[in-house]
Amino acid sequence: MKNIVLKSIGIVLAIIAWSCVEGREFGTLEANCTTDITANITFAALDSLVKDEVVQIQEDLVLEGYVISSDQAGNFFNVLYLQDRPTNPSGGLRLETDLRESHLLYPVGSKVYIKLKELYLDRRGTTLELGGVFSSFGNLSVGRLPRGKVLEHVFTSCEGPDAIQPFKTTISEIDSIPSEILVQLDSLEFAEDILGETYAIPEEETERILMDCAENQITLLNSGYSDFQAEPLPQTNGTLTAILTKDGKSPQLIIRSLEDVSFTNDRCPEIITEFTSNRIFISELADPDNNSGARFVELYNASEEPLDLNLWTLRRYTNDNTEVSSTIDLTGFIINGESTLVISPNASEFELVYGFPPDLGVSTNSPADSNGDDNLELVDPFGTVIDAFGVIGVDGSGTNHEFEDGRAVRNIEITTANPVYTFSEWTIFNDTGEAGTILQPQNAPEDFTPGTRD
Repeated sequence: MKNIVLKSIGIVLAIIAWSCVEGREFGTLEANCTTDITANITFAALDSLVKDEVVQIQEDLVLEGYVISSDQAGNFFNVLYLQDRPTNPSGGLRLETDLRESHLLYPVGSKVYIKLKELYLDRRGTTLELGGVFSSFGNLSVGRLPRGKVLEHVFTSCEGPDAIQPFKTTISEIDSIPSEILVQLDSLEFAEDILGETYAIPEEETERILMDCAENQITLLNSGYSDFQAEPLPQTNGTLTAILTKDGKSPQLIIRSLEDVSFTNDRCPEIITEFTSNRIFISELADPDNNSGARFVELYNASEEPLDLNLWTLRRYTNDNTEVSSTIDLTGFIINGESTLVISPNASEFELVYGFPPDLGVSTNSPADSNGDDNLELVDPFGTVIDAFGVIGVDGSGTNHEFEDGRAVRNIEITTANPVYTFSEWTIFNDTGEAGTILQPQNAPEDFTPGTRD
């Protein structure tokens, strides 16, 4: 008889457990619903209580907030994220807890009241942290609030959940908005080099890179224990809803479930940053007779449109060499329409002599540091020589491309590059006057016009 009773009790308990739990698809439980608690401190005022070390709150303060996280899909663990308003939030925080399946008590959108007295407060980067406390080597840190204490401090409003409206933003704007709030970003896609990967490596916290169509990047942080860990990353483009957290690092996004990922559009068109043009050319070369430190090379964009110099190079052939002696990578520079790019091998001396800094400072023995008898080529991203000064394999001394102690300036009527050196396009000053050049050494700064095409 005793065994029968015990068996019956076991069956009843099993039925109760089965009826309450099935995977993570729990029903919402009745939490500490209340109608008689009133908030008396704001998120901003709470933030102002943070000092240089962990603070324990001693006053009877109550904070009102809205739950924006959920551990139902396993991407959050022992943490609740709250923000101050359901729409247009001005701040948020992270509440560390020891409460599993917290979404049952505090579903997304719940208005909650937190009794702050005896809780601990700190800030990590821009993240406001609230919870219990633990000590490590004598240093206090905010830690998990025990489950029983959670129920003593965190109460839900009986009004029922509110609809949380994500704050719409972009990657480029994200540094200027509060952290620990729910955000929405459009036109995102996973970086091409991780397509084919899953959301996370099993049992490891995993970072995945998201990009927008301007190639701005942000990290999506995923748990290796989440329900969607093994799901492949979508290869399309779309909208992402996530919690923004900074945690003392670069901004990161955390989704609640795959319902936060709506990637249904085509991927961004490829951005082409490699362009060629025959409207950019060498416009002035300088080897001042009175100051070799004031040498420079000037490039000019004769078109009305800016030109991105991504993967463009300027290369030098010293004296009669037929092999490249040195190069300058022009990647990262844009020459505006009808504007110049001035390159100096001695930026500090250049500024001292000419009164303004060069656009690009490089090293000595570079293409910008010629002593007047070397040859130069301007090469586009595709390896094509767009413009040239001098004749490769011919030492410039005594020729019509010598500018030793002088200046070589492109004639003002020239508006397109020429891959074959043509003497008639240039006016050349030097200390010999050979081969039709002008015997008139040039002194800096008065005989040169860096940054100005005249």
